[in-house]
Amino acid sequence: MTEMRLVVVGAAGRMGRMLIKTIHETPGATLAGAIEQEGSIALGQDAGLLAGIGETRVKIVDDPLPVFAKAHGVLDFTAPAATVAFAALAAQARIVHVVGTTGMEDEHLAKLEAAARHAVIVRSGNMSLGVNLLASLVRRAAKALGTDFDVEVVEMHHRMKVDAPSGTALMLGQAAAEGRGIDLKANSERGRDGITGARKPGAIGFAALRGGTVVGDHSVVFAGPHERIVFQHVAEDRGLFARGAVSAALWARGRKPGLYSMDDVLGLSEA
Repeated sequence: MTEMRLVVVGAAGRMGRMLIKTIHETPGATLAGAIEQEGSIALGQDAGLLAGIGETRVKIVDDPLPVFAKAHGVLDFTAPAATVAFAALAAQARIVHVVGTTGMEDEHLAKLEAAARHAVIVRSGNMSLGVNLLASLVRRAAKALGTDFDVEVVEMHHRMKVDAPSGTALMLGQAAAEGRGIDLKANSERGRDGITGARKPGAIGFAALRGGTVVGDHSVVFAGPHERIVFQHVAEDRGLFARGAVSAALWARGRKPGLYSMDDVLGLSEA
């Protein structure tokens, strides 16, 4: 099979540059395009030079459709509205769409599901192997421990992150909710402040910390009578998210249209 031709959207951002570097380092993948928003100062620059890997002869442009038409897949860690727009274009071009965008609401997810009728979409709040294994463990622990144990999800990220809780925190909270067989939205507590009253029995709590250059720390605490169980994942290099995204794209090539997760990519959905 020929190398998979991949497009990076949001190419000038930190994750975009890391994705370009990772594609360059991954056998079986090649950079086919780099997209930035209209007006970006990066437009016209060589994507490889911007990412620090040397000249690639792939210029950063702001018109995705002709680039998508010549590619096999797109890697997307942008923003919800942009991701929805890219999903429609990827579906039109019938190419793989790997989505690592966080902060997505139900309206955005509904549009991704619609696009997945015509294209292969792999979406995850976190593309790392470790986090997805952690989510699987949290799901099992929540099922085994029941409501005698309170669940708290604590996350910390760098000061520039704009959404909270993080997509990964919500993913871990969702895993706990699935283990308990409950709806997360109806059973979550966020942003406690002031006189809040006693903790709601069975609730899943979230706390978000921001500061410095933290790549991503996540802990899930099961606090029971006289004991606590803590699951933790510490990301030391955002390159692990890029490697997971490229691996997901390679896995998705040739699959039937549909909305997939990293559980599918890693074979955890059958576990």
